[in-house]
Amino acid sequence: MTVNDDVFTDWKNREELAETMIPIIGRLHRERDVTILLHSRSLVNKSVVSILKTHRFARQIAGEELSITETFPFLQALAALDLGPSQIDLGLLAEAHRADDRGLSAAEFTAEAVAGATGADKLERQAPRDVVLYGFGRIGRLVARLLVEKAGGLRLRAIVVRNGGGDDLVKRASLLRRDSIHGQFQGTITVDEATDTIVANGNAIRVIYSNDPSEVDYTAYGIDNAILIDNTGRWRDREGLSQHLRPGIAKVVLTAPGKGDVPNIVHGVNHDTVKPDERIISCASCTTNAIVPPLKAMDDEYGVLRGHVETVHSFTNDQNLLDNYHKADRRGRSAPLNMVITETGAASAVAKALPELKAKITGSSIRVPVPDVSIAILNLQLARETTREDVLEHLREVSLTSPLKRQIDFIDSPDAVSSDFIGSRHASIVDAGATKVEGDNAILYLWYDNEFGYSCQVVRVVQHVSGVEYPTFPVVSTH
Repeated sequence: MTVNDDVFTDWKNREELAETMIPIIGRLHRERDVTILLHSRSLVNKSVVSILKTHRFARQIAGEELSITETFPFLQALAALDLGPSQIDLGLLAEAHRADDRGLSAAEFTAEAVAGATGADKLERQAPRDVVLYGFGRIGRLVARLLVEKAGGLRLRAIVVRNGGGDDLVKRASLLRRDSIHGQFQGTITVDEATDTIVANGNAIRVIYSNDPSEVDYTAYGIDNAILIDNTGRWRDREGLSQHLRPGIAKVVLTAPGKGDVPNIVHGVNHDTVKPDERIISCASCTTNAIVPPLKAMDDEYGVLRGHVETVHSFTNDQNLLDNYHKADRRGRSAPLNMVITETGAASAVAKALPELKAKITGSSIRVPVPDVSIAILNLQLARETTREDVLEHLREVSLTSPLKRQIDFIDSPDAVSSDFIGSRHASIVDAGATKVEGDNAILYLWYDNEFGYSCQVVRVVQHVSGVEYPTFPVVSTH
């Protein structure tokens, strides 16, 4: 047998294992509300090739990729357990098992590592929490996709929009079905015009037409104790957002920076500061979500004395396609034809999300002619000197094993460009090749999908305030 034959046979064997994994992962998610991860990347509803690619890129251990032949026994062990709602990371299980010297089998080790998800300690499945989307633009439709995907704990019941006239319902369903940047919706979408309903993967989503939040009684649609996500950005202070607190709505989550005393929440950093009785919160901005987790990671390890963030940001719908009047400076010039200097509130918002950071952070932004994915260049003066190797190893470990692993990703590909990060579920991705460190100065290049990555952060906040953010196992090494 030739080397090529060996490689092909190995691929076919791994392909077969991935095919076997898919129904097991699906049953765990559907029947027990268990999400299977591989180093923070969900394997739910993934194809054979996607599962294999996730294994290839998720983690390099001792110079070798994490093989599916290594993770498969742990998935088999999980399928045999009586699990409650949870997230279970096969990558962390396999890695911890490698480091364990007690000679435990995969089944024995798994049972011990996920003990908190079984037996008397396991969570019981709850009825899904109702969610309403107010506005159905770029972020609204991506959040809708994510909510349909996560239908076990959250249930998208309605979207509220202004009636655009003829075929409004069909057009909105079509925009949900097809996206020029993020591709096709993964599933089926039908429309019931008689009841103003979009049915996505079996989820009936009522379209409520209204020009004013004070006009809607959500209980009339069978909606109760719901989380309303305002994607319009029209109201950003407590007084304006309070208009959403109508019958049937328990809490309001804003997908834009909040003003005044509205808490600005970056999941992974300060989401645990949300008070149970707080009814109005903000998820801050996409750029704030991109810079705050790495800032925290750097401040925790090295201390940060001051910093500046320069954001190179994709253009957005608030800019003009061609030169025309705009109330903001420069944004009236053609977005796809120019680089446009503009303001950013991300630097000033850092203090709201990370008040323990005493360093002064300044910021500016340039909009550039790409439709999605931005990069934040974070220039930091540290409290102590270090090396590039030390910073990269720290951030790499943070991205794999820390509480910020869902927020921070890490890449060392030498030819990575912005389009490679379309669809990333992380708040930011550290580009190792571009990182510069000299003495007490560190410059980090942080990619982020300002649409999809941010939408994932929004859904994480909604899961948290809804009480359906399930624990992740293994929590720590079981050795």
